Amino acid sequence: MGDYGHDLIFGSFTTPGSDDPERTVGLAVLAEQVGLDLVTFQDHPYQPRFLDTWTLLSYVAARTSRVHLSANVTNLPLRTPTVLARSVASLDLLSGGRIELGLGAGAFWEAIEAMGGRRLTPGQGVRALEEAIDVIRQLWDSEARGGVRVDGEFHRVLGAKRGPAPAHAVPIWLGAYKPRMLELTGRRADGWLPSLAYLQPGDLAKGNELIDDAARRADRSPRDVRRLLNISGQFATAERGPLHGPAEQWVRELAELALNDGISAFILASDDPDDLRRFAGEVAPAVRELVAAERDASSARTPVTEPLAVAAPSARPARARVTSGAFAVVPTPDDGRRLSDRQVWDESARPTGPTPDPTRTYTAHEQANGQHLVQVHDGLRGELAQIHDLIEQVAAGEIDAGAARSQINTMTMRQNRWTLGAYCESYCRIVTTHHTIEDQALFPRLRQADPRLRPVVDRLEQEHHVIHEVLEGVDKALVAYVGAPDGLVELRAAVNLLTDALLSHLSYEERELVEPLARLGVS
Repeated sequence: MGDYGHDLIFGSFTTPGSDDPERTVGLAVLAEQVGLDLVTFQDHPYQPRFLDTWTLLSYVAARTSRVHLSANVTNLPLRTPTVLARSVASLDLLSGGRIELGLGAGAFWEAIEAMGGRRLTPGQGVRALEEAIDVIRQLWDSEARGGVRVDGEFHRVLGAKRGPAPAHAVPIWLGAYKPRMLELTGRRADGWLPSLAYLQPGDLAKGNELIDDAARRADRSPRDVRRLLNISGQFATAERGPLHGPAEQWVRELAELALNDGISAFILASDDPDDLRRFAGEVAPAVRELVAAERDASSARTPVTEPLAVAAPSARPARARVTSGAFAVVPTPDDGRRLSDRQVWDESARPTGPTPDPTRTYTAHEQANGQHLVQVHDGLRGELAQIHDLIEQVAAGEIDAGAARSQINTMTMRQNRWTLGAYCESYCRIVTTHHTIEDQALFPRLRQADPRLRPVVDRLEQEHHVIHEVLEGVDKALVAYVGAPDGLVELRAAVNLLTDALLSHLSYEERELVEPLARLGVS
């Protein structure tokens, strides 16, 4: 079915084990620290080895500040929709709009019956789920007049008062596999959330087709339904099967799922902290980069008749789309300002490439290649600005902590330190991944296409190595800062040096490469 154009989300699917509750919560906190967008837990209330999912979600919401949370998926036969609606809305309000709602029609019916639930046939389960969606959405619609009234076969609500409304428009994602559930997803839901392990080859395409057809019949756009996917796999040094191999293989396979099957949310089922770190630090940013590149190229090749529902990163400034004609991609200038008194290289020794032909014209597709480099760099620049903001926030918190805060405030401050450290670590990995893609794929093609660019490309590669050393300095400063209350000066100095080096390098690279990328057709 192709790409539906949604922004990409990466999350975790953590076992809610009750044998070591602190480890379960710690994995959720780690997911936020390494930069994942979503934390989910399965919901099996009849399973005594598991923590209650909604209690766990509430506890994790209090221990985190950014990551979104959801059951994956909520066991509706044991969760009354009226109470569930108010639970979701309440936790969404308390967490600042970070709760999503995954729903399932039910499974493991003997266990559900043992807990006092009603056994339903597959058809009854679908009808009960649709009635529950109606109940939940009416209760959230606090502005409507009158009470909630749903006189259904399985759920009867006769005038219940509406509200509270959640803090944000909570999406409803359905765990669906069979045709009737997929059709309901297209008609009524905001997302489709299956598990890859339960799908056969071709099932994603078939499911998308059923959802899309149902959405159109209900006067909805297929793009109204996000496609999410629970995945599992193993990281290894060599390719041994689907999602079993090095990070580069994961990147390639997930990008294909995004572009060919419309998946825009990848939720990793793993309780291994190293898997979460690699997924967030190595896989997610590279998948985002590959998908963004293909979307840019596709939009340049094909006129867009309907706007895509893509949420741009907030830190990335908007840039005008170029069209055919004279070269119009504007490299980001180096304003010459420096935050550090150190210099990691001699900028005056940088070589320059061939002078562009002023009479040459470029197609929109050719210009998109250069524009994409600027857009990728804009993302790095925006993330760098966020690091500076985080450091200033933590610095202000340090002053408060020095004024005799309570033990709870001290714990919060300690968490802020680790959050900052994990954020910076994740950012360093993003930069390194971007440079690796350039070194291994882009630069060799430029050297081959135009030998006159060899000195420039060689210099850019050398600067990548220098920036790597600067990133190592940031890592060391972070370690010192977390362990010592007076380490903020060294951390600021390290990040300032990274800022000078990276911004200078990005401007130099754009100045020298945006036109050759267009002229040579290299992306």
